[in-house]
Amino acid sequence: MTTVLWLLALQGVIGAFDTLYYHEWKARLPARGKRAASELKLHAARDFLYAVLFLSLPRIGWRGFWALVLCAVLLAEIVFTLADFVVEIAVRKGLGDVYAGERVTHAVMGICYGAMLAGLAPVLVDWWSLPSQLVVSPPAVPGGLRCSIEVLGVGVLLSGVRDLYAALGLPCGGWPWSSRQTSDVKP
Repeated sequence: MTTVLWLLALQGVIGAFDTLYYHEWKARLPARGKRAASELKLHAARDFLYAVLFLSLPRIGWRGFWALVLCAVLLAEIVFTLADFVVEIAVRKGLGDVYAGERVTHAVMGICYGAMLAGLAPVLVDWWSLPSQLVVSPPAVPGGLRCSIEVLGVGVLLSGVRDLYAALGLPCGGWPWSSRQTSDVKP
């Protein structure tokens, strides 16, 4: 589980960079309103799934039936990611396309996620064989790693709330960007 959590932390750091630099700074997605709503909704859904992972895996064992629930979360994240790859083509057309560096970042995140899943698979098999319950059973990992992942979990949860708020077109959803600032942004 130690390797899984290190990979999850790396995924969180790369994801935070992707969100802050590409989604917020370069593309200013929240200020694009309806033009970016479909992408923002997918980001929000993925963020909520990642929040479940970041806030549970450092402390909770998903045993028995709950291992299947965790598998569903992991699979749903993959499905939403694949949908995002398609949707962002249309959303980013006004920007010229998805930024080249962002594509590379997404590829690295996909590799990291795959490696994390490979490490988590034997743990899920072990959990499946146990009685069904969510158990507080923190893996033996450094406390700093556990806390860092949990901080990333809170961050990704807040990011999901922000993306959903902006996608719904609620007041000030694009803050700090104005809608006129988004027309100037190019790859």
